[in-house]
Amino acid sequence: MKLSVIVPVYNMAAEGKLQYCMDSLIGQTVEDYEILAVDDASTDNSLEILKEYERRFPKKVRVIHYEQNKRQGGAKNEGLRAAQGEWIGFIDSDDWVTPDYYEKLLKKAEETGADIVGCDYSMVRTHTMVPGEKAQNNTAEQTGVLTPERYGKLIMRPGSMVLKIYKHSVIRENGLHFPEGIFYEDNCAAPVWFLYFKHFEMVEEPLYFYYQHQTSTVHRISEERCRDRMKAAKQMLAEMKSGNFLEAYEKEIEYRYTELYFVNTLFSYMLGVKRKKLSFVKELRAGMLEAFPKFQENVYYLRHTGEEEKRMVKLLMRSPAGFFFYYRALWSYRNMKNRLAGKEKSNAQDSDRHGKRRK
Repeated sequence: MKLSVIVPVYNMAAEGKLQYCMDSLIGQTVEDYEILAVDDASTDNSLEILKEYERRFPKKVRVIHYEQNKRQGGAKNEGLRAAQGEWIGFIDSDDWVTPDYYEKLLKKAEETGADIVGCDYSMVRTHTMVPGEKAQNNTAEQTGVLTPERYGKLIMRPGSMVLKIYKHSVIRENGLHFPEGIFYEDNCAAPVWFLYFKHFEMVEEPLYFYYQHQTSTVHRISEERCRDRMKAAKQMLAEMKSGNFLEAYEKEIEYRYTELYFVNTLFSYMLGVKRKKLSFVKELRAGMLEAFPKFQENVYYLRHTGEEEKRMVKLLMRSPAGFFFYYRALWSYRNMKNRLAGKEKSNAQDSDRHGKRRK
């Protein structure tokens, strides 16, 4: 079989999201492929929807179901164990792809000899096949036969895993997998997986549709999700060490860990979690210093991290309590300023409307 597409599914029945995804996969122009839809203990009627697709398209769709929720990483691992295709693709069950998505990626692989092929994507807010805002997933500097320089760039910016296909033999031979039971599993797997492949190519078209809606994981920040990002970073670092990659790519891995474990988590927590705790901030600081005590000297950190973020991090390193209370006060001030600006704008608009009426 040429291709296996793995679809992890959890509670995606509402608003026709799951059907739109599955319809886009059923309509692929590539031949000889299977769709492995893995129901991750859904509590809505997602499983029933998937079974209906399996009944209607028995040669294309296989449904896998288990009772215990393992999050997307567990569902993807389950799909990998069952997959029979020469190539592996992943798709989030609230997203969809163009009819020729997999045909174009496979063609690029055949033309170039690549063992990973990716593409760009469109960001949309409605179910449509009309491309929305185009977003670049990877860069030209990362593609081609993979050299140490390209591996370094891919560790720091691996891009989304659902926008690529992977040679199955490489996954099997190296026991590649995803962390289970946490969110942000791709943040761990993506940079690790790349180091086992040899050649990466891109189809520079937005063939994948990323559906932006309020129930997406990225729109819900909680302490649990922040801790999952920390766990993903720790597992990534452990796998980099076990694969003997740390010595060759220490600066790139240090920067990726700093972003994932520390910077992104810190500011997501401070911005998105309602009941913030100083103890969490102290724990985050301690974990960062334990892994990479000199991370603030990293050349990529100095080059790519924003100046305000670096100032805030410096304050946190000096005084967690000082950072915590200063940041909360600063954010409250900015929120109040934005609200006042909004009221002034609204009052001005009302005044304009009244003036027009008088005229």
